[in-house]
Amino acid sequence: MSQLHDTIESVDNEAVLLVGHGSRREKSNEQVRELAAMLEDRLEIPVDAAFLELAEPAIEDGIEGLAAAVDSITVVQLSLFAASHVKNDVPLAVQRARSTHGVEINNGAHLGIHPAIVDLLDDRAAAVEAELGVDREEDDVAVVVCGRGSSDPDANADLHKLSRLLHEGREFSTVEASFIGITEPTLDDSLSILAKQRPDAVVVVPYMLGDGVLTGRIREWTDDFDAEYPYVDAIAGDPLGTDSRLLDVLGDRWQEARTDSVEMSCDTCKYKVDLTGYEEDTGGARAMLRALTHQETHADRSDIDDEPHTHDAPEKHVAVCTNQTCAADGAPAVLEGLRQAARDSEQCDARITRSSCLGRCGEGPIVAVYPENVWYGGVDAADTDRIVSSHLDRDRIVSDLVDQTL
Repeated sequence: MSQLHDTIESVDNEAVLLVGHGSRREKSNEQVRELAAMLEDRLEIPVDAAFLELAEPAIEDGIEGLAAAVDSITVVQLSLFAASHVKNDVPLAVQRARSTHGVEINNGAHLGIHPAIVDLLDDRAAAVEAELGVDREEDDVAVVVCGRGSSDPDANADLHKLSRLLHEGREFSTVEASFIGITEPTLDDSLSILAKQRPDAVVVVPYMLGDGVLTGRIREWTDDFDAEYPYVDAIAGDPLGTDSRLLDVLGDRWQEARTDSVEMSCDTCKYKVDLTGYEEDTGGARAMLRALTHQETHADRSDIDDEPHTHDAPEKHVAVCTNQTCAADGAPAVLEGLRQAARDSEQCDARITRSSCLGRCGEGPIVAVYPENVWYGGVDAADTDRIVSSHLDRDRIVSDLVDQTL
């Protein structure tokens, strides 16, 4: 069951901004606006639509339109997977809006992997089976879930996971993940490989929200395959569209964001960890550490305002764990105290950022200082002036606060 129905806090004076990608096809943009209206009926609070590109309003304008009327805005992302828009563009827009408007702005996660989406894909596949006159329990039915494809390995991996979940517990002979482009396997390659297995039918499910250019290409490639291999029947189905089950997912993402429990797949994010083949795509903590160790190549970057995962090279980087346990122990106050003390200092050259869990739950708030690799534990807001004036200003470690050194 959706978390939305389990724990709903007060929604007084609150609004939602549903952010879609944006398209030159007004029909696709109308689908986003339709979902926003449906979500407003579900949540019973104002929900407006905004877009990343190619359509209006932009995210900043959408937030501005709501900020005058409410005290809290939650940005809910209508993105299937966490690629560059989710990791870069939306956080940057939210960050800029926070500095401009005096309201609380929460940033939610992408749609991602969710049981309601798996159920929806199953129904899309069943509709194609009915059109083909086959039954997965009686016939050899193969399914290809076809996504757009991304340069982010995390996003591509999630399509494979979603395809596997569609396979589990169902009578399909196989369920394969495939892509229109950018990465492999492409749809035409997957279909050619499946033809050698001679299934009775191939069901192609476009994993996309709207019915546009890419879904048209999927249908075209599927029709070409069907004509080339007459012994295998193949049809491409419909995208997700505005199915009401998407509201279950959006409701959960809204609730997670407003209760500070958003989870991202950071353990396999190319902006955080070193993934083979993506060594140059540095960002987040990896970009910061790289900047500290290669200061001559990262100093005075001209694109720092446009790319939130790149960093100039400060003398030090301070990471404050703001995961659930540390947050409950006062990490937000510690973070703000460090930032204020650093602003007041004439010597401090440090970037002070939030961090996800640092693995020292129960010993926090944890504050990690690089490049010295000194971690302070049990830090109180009253300790922040000492950390800045001693360690960040004068390289003098505050020994009584040290949790560990790496």
